[in-house]
Amino acid sequence: MIFEQNKSIEKLGEKLGYIFSYLLFTAILFFILVLMKKIPESWSYMHIMGITILIAIMGIMIKILLK
Repeated sequence: MIFEQNKSIEKLGEKLGYIFSYLLFTAILFFILVLMKKIPESWSYMHIMGITILIAIMGIMIKILLK
């Protein structure tokens, strides 16, 4: 029996893994900052998501520039 690789499933898994990692990193960062009282009272989880998306975009841009 010959099995062929399914690239679409592989790409989907990669994207889902990236999203899961992003949400996990954001949650951990948020809880650390809340426990250490390093964020303003008016900030929410969405503000931290904005910061982490900027970090992710900068990382992607650096990856593209280094190619």
